[in-house]
Amino acid sequence: MAFSAALDPIDKAILRALAKDARASNKDIAAAAGIAPSTCSERLRRLERDGVITEYRVVLDPGALGLAIQALIAIRIRRHAPDDLERFRAAVMELPEVVHLFHVTGANDYLVHVVVRDSDDLRRFAVDSLVAMPEVTHIETSLIFEHLRGAGLTAPPM
Repeated sequence: MAFSAALDPIDKAILRALAKDARASNKDIAAAAGIAPSTCSERLRRLERDGVITEYRVVLDPGALGLAIQALIAIRIRRHAPDDLERFRAAVMELPEVVHLFHVTGANDYLVHVVVRDSDDLRRFAVDSLVAMPEVTHIETSLIFEHLRGAGLTAPPM
């Protein structure tokens, strides 16, 4: 769904208000969009039903949880058979250290964003969790020195 074709200025104002504060009350979101709270509730339900808003979530600070190291791990898969890829994806997404999984183009097939306590924990994760998977043929780990979150899809373009 293209934002410009499917969303009117009021929908965009609602999404911008949510992007600033996903915990804002319906009353505050309605005020920011210049509409009545009942209209805002209806529009929010439609945006959810239409799949524009897919979820509300809490983003935790890894450092505050004692998870001092973040890394991106590039992975090559042995075979690109659909069953192998699905088995790999399902297994990786069950691992508690995994923040994101990206299927990418290029020399590697996947990038896995992980958070762990320390370098020993990272080594254990890489060897015991990833290298041990029969679908995995190669991994390459890059430490993340800084992770900034952009505006991304938190609000539609104007």
